[in-house]
Amino acid sequence: MKIFQKEIKLKARERGFHLITDEILNQFSEIRSIETGFLQVFIKHTSAGLAINENADPTVLEDFESHFNKMVPEGQSYYKHTAEGPDDMPAHIKSSLTGTSVQIPLTGGRLNLGTWQGVYLCEHRNHGGARNLVLTAYGH
Repeated sequence: MKIFQKEIKLKARERGFHLITDEILNQFSEIRSIETGFLQVFIKHTSAGLAINENADPTVLEDFESHFNKMVPEGQSYYKHTAEGPDDMPAHIKSSLTGTSVQIPLTGGRLNLGTWQGVYLCEHRNHGGARNLVLTAYGH
């Protein structure tokens, strides 16, 4: 079995949902050497998350952001964790909903995603900064 692991830094992005599939592939060429296996992507942050979803229509990314902001609004009087700004506690809740990792099958040295699927960075802070991912590819 082959195992490769690499930590990469994503460029800083504004709040919202962003496709990062190509950024992952461009920084982790070792994927190509695995015929059958998995890619695990883990984000090392508590106010951003990862997801797999629609990669063709950019309005899907906008709709996700709109829905998450209505589902988990800022400025709620019951929030106690407010020292880091009004977007911080909602960002923690949103990242718990999206999750911190995704796993993707590898087949023939490529991500075995559906036709319309891509990997999202779910940036829940207004100014979250650069985000670190741990990429682990394993298989035969």
